Amino acid sequence: MNLSSFALVFTSVTLSALAQTAFKHGVMRVPLADITGILAKVLGLLMSPFVLLGLTLYGFGAVLWLFALRQLDLSLAYPFVAMSFVMIVLSGIFVFNEPVNPSRLAGIVLIVAGLVVMARGG
Repeated sequence: MNLSSFALVFTSVTLSALAQTAFKHGVMRVPLADITGILAKVLGLLMSPFVLLGLTLYGFGAVLWLFALRQLDLSLAYPFVAMSFVMIVLSGIFVFNEPVNPSRLAGIVLIVAGLVVMARGG
């Protein structure tokens, strides 16, 4: 995997992870208990600025992903989506003050090790 291909994949995955973080912010701020009816709840979520930001980030990430797929084998590119797991755990820890435990840290280490092996062999 060359540097430009990695940059496309990394940027796409980063935008997706940022989108998830924006989604979490958005849904935490919508008072769903005060809204009656499923359609009203869905519209309430969709009107959240952070949810809209998340959808926008996903859109840009998807476009970059298309360019990455032009350059890489799918079987090499797709496993790098696992970088989002690492980014999301870090987002949970640093943005939302979620707990850290040894099993989460071990999982992150295993994911990163697997990605390094794939990148060197690809």
